[in-house]
Amino acid sequence: MNKLAWILVAWFALGAAPALGADTAPKPGVAWEELDESQQEILAGQKDAWNTLPPGRQQAMAEGAERWLTMDSAQRANAQERWKKWRKLSPEQRKRLRERWRRFQQLPPEQKDALRDSFRRYQSLSEEQRRALRERWQQMTPAERQRAIQRRQQRAPTRPAPTAPPPARRTPG
Repeated sequence: MNKLAWILVAWFALGAAPALGADTAPKPGVAWEELDESQQEILAGQKDAWNTLPPGRQQAMAEGAERWLTMDSAQRANAQERWKKWRKLSPEQRKRLRERWRRFQQLPPEQKDALRDSFRRYQSLSEEQRRALRERWQQMTPAERQRAIQRRQQRAPTRPAPTAPPPARRTPG
């Protein structure tokens, strides 16, 4: 179960990332005895060290265990895959991702929505289109990149505005 406990920690860090940086107030700890039986089973590998964990970590792991219980097998497999990817990152890469997430959380809702829309459009591209876009981005100078970002931010929203129905045609008669 120890592996499962670490998967939960990673899932919280990656899948439930909105909680990271969103609330900086310290969270109260959770006594092992306060966990329900299913949470204790999932976190069994952490039982001996539980009282030495920081209170925020205890709370996060308890919440992660609760979410794990509500996940179907596909969601669990997805969480495990994200954890594997996270573990492969260097400490510097993890730090950069945490910083990006913190900055994202501070954006106004409209900018968050625009970024999500851009990401969805990027995901819908073919692998060849993605590769060409990445190559074009890498060939840009920092100034060109900044101008591209500014142009993107100035564009009209990607969602089409509602349109009025066309006027009814008059027929002679």
